[in-house]
Amino acid sequence: MGNRKRNLHLHVMVTAEELEQIHARMAEAGISNTGAYVRKMALNGYILHVDLAPVKELVSLQRRCSNNLNQVAVHAHTYGVYPEEIAGLQKDYEKLWGEVSKVLRELTKLVAK
Repeated sequence: MGNRKRNLHLHVMVTAEELEQIHARMAEAGISNTGAYVRKMALNGYILHVDLAPVKELVSLQRRCSNNLNQVAVHAHTYGVYPEEIAGLQKDYEKLWGEVSKVLRELTKLVAK
């Protein structure tokens, strides 16, 4: 243990119910290493677990919109622009900004807590 960064052992006794609660909170935080969880909680007092699923959806929508915009730009340079292509892009961007608004509202709620 001499070469380890953390070379001191800490032993804590808990009841079965307490251990169950610890494991439940670890699962909520997405942490599977008990030592890391206990160390983080002991040093900082809290762990933030952020669900990034809405952000991943935004990234996906943004990629699709960017791809569509690029296709329209290539098409416009080659053949001109069709009104239905512009309408499709407007719908995509409207959906994207709707999702951005949702994420921003949720972040605002988190910050307000």
